[in-house]
Amino acid sequence: MHVLVRDNNVDQALRVLKKKMQREGVFREMKQRRSYEKPSERKTREKSEAIRRARKLARKQAIREGLLPAPPKKKPFERKPPLPDIKAKAE
Repeated sequence: MHVLVRDNNVDQALRVLKKKMQREGVFREMKQRRSYEKPSERKTREKSEAIRRARKLARKQAIREGLLPAPPKKKPFERKPPLPDIKAKAE
């Protein structure tokens, strides 16, 4: 895995690295490997993950085909206007 550091901006490079690791599932795997997982537990976990993936794929396919309604779209965040200055009114 490679991350370019531009203009000596290490903070941005770290953010990019974390995002790449998150996408690859490195953090999830590290969390799983902290303790021993019995083979039977591993099989049940992998089976449930496969079922979850299959359901998600089927749901997306049904939405694309128009069999299910699409989830409502989120409204973009709107900032409130800043409060007026109190000092300006006092003078």
